[in-house]
Amino acid sequence: MATVLVLGVGGVLGEAWMWGYLGGAHDATGEDFRRAKQLIGTSAGSIVAARLAAGEDPRRREERVRWDGESEPAQRPGALRMAIERASRVSLGAFSPLAAPALSAASPAGALARAAVLARVPRGRIALDDLRSRVHALGPSFDGRLRLVAVDRGSGRRVVFGDDGAPEARVADAVAASCAVPGLFSPVLIGDREYVGGGVWSPTNLDLARAASADRVLCLVPTAVMGTGPALALRGLAAGWRIATSVEAAAAGRRGAGVEIVVPDGGSAAAMGTDLMNPARRARVLAEGFRQGAAGPL
Repeated sequence: MATVLVLGVGGVLGEAWMWGYLGGAHDATGEDFRRAKQLIGTSAGSIVAARLAAGEDPRRREERVRWDGESEPAQRPGALRMAIERASRVSLGAFSPLAAPALSAASPAGALARAAVLARVPRGRIALDDLRSRVHALGPSFDGRLRLVAVDRGSGRRVVFGDDGAPEARVADAVAASCAVPGLFSPVLIGDREYVGGGVWSPTNLDLARAASADRVLCLVPTAVMGTGPALALRGLAAGWRIATSVEAAAAGRRGAGVEIVVPDGGSAAAMGTDLMNPARRARVLAEGFRQGAAGPL
């Protein structure tokens, strides 16, 4: 059985939870996720996917790639949450393909509507240059398995770096583009186009999984914790993302593959909270993720 690994949106703490989970699962079962048949990463998941593609072992929990701005003194608490809430007030549809039918799928009308919404979201002020440099130093490459998702800010279309026909890019540039949350991080320029985070299209982009009937699709969804927060915008966003993931999982299942969706359990969720860009919680989240991965499915 081959594993197709789908790694979703989640900020600093989502990245920590996924890395810890994979390390714990590897430690307990012996499955080496660096050998996955396909590595699909969106936003935080793109960092994890790139690290695996570069050969990093998730059992070595002390190593990580720092996100730009996560420890800046001027960075206000809850920056990711505020950016998403601000964008949600403009249009929740910018962040959930099922929140508004006009924004769904890849139709020309949907892409134009999505681009119009993105144009109204304030440009982020934090550049992802340091993240780009740190990922580049790991030496990952597009090896035929790695797929990193971003959205073209001007056209509103999804772009899957690593796919045939995708724009040429270094893995580090594609990771930065995938992580560029609108309203928080600056759009990333690749060629002559600006890109924003792949979570604008889907929290996981699970529909990209290419699995045979004997394969397993393992999808990690850190953003499930957002549905427990007090903010109505975040709960609505989490609900839209949950629906999107379910629809994408059903499509993958119809192709015959076994689909396993994993979300943070009680211990991991408590460690994460709802501010997924809070680096102070990272060590605890990493440990809880490792524990959950080692324990296996409930």
